[in-house]
Amino acid sequence: MPESGTPSLSPESQPSSPPAGGGYPPPGYPYPSPAPGQYQGYPPHGPVAAPRNGVGMAALVVAVAGIVTALSVIGGVLLGIVAVVLGFVGRGRAKRGEADNGGVAIAGIVLGALAVIAGIGCIFVYVGIWRTAGGGDYVDCMTKAGSDAAAQQHCTEEFREHFENTFGSADAPSVQESSDSALMPA
Repeated sequence: MPESGTPSLSPESQPSSPPAGGGYPPPGYPYPSPAPGQYQGYPPHGPVAAPRNGVGMAALVVAVAGIVTALSVIGGVLLGIVAVVLGFVGRGRAKRGEADNGGVAIAGIVLGALAVIAGIGCIFVYVGIWRTAGGGDYVDCMTKAGSDAAAQQHCTEEFREHFENTFGSADAPSVQESSDSALMPA
């Protein structure tokens, strides 16, 4: 010990292990310093693979097309069924982790089901219009007429007359037009 009463700090007098109760690690630990933007101990970020979500997106697009074409019955029902099938395939891929489009696939399923329902609903509307217009009577009349042209012409005239009586004539306007001079002040 030196004469001043303070302990010596020579390398021989320092303990070789850290003091009990913790301490700082020796300087120059063996880990390299992380690159900017990275955390110590984690692998560097690689390129993120683009999700494969084509099936779910296709289900949504086909479902929207099915809703738009639902008035054509075939478009609504056929495209709606295709959208539902694609939606379930896309949802299955999302559940397996092969895609991240679970929500888009569900939207395709829901809209596809709505397209099917709308297409089937249009069938009932068209049948109601056909019955109201006397379409069943027209078909019966044409069946009885066979190949007789005069009888077929008579059936067509009866159908046209019934249709015009029920829905109005195409020649007569359904809304009366008013004169502009009656609305303007004198």
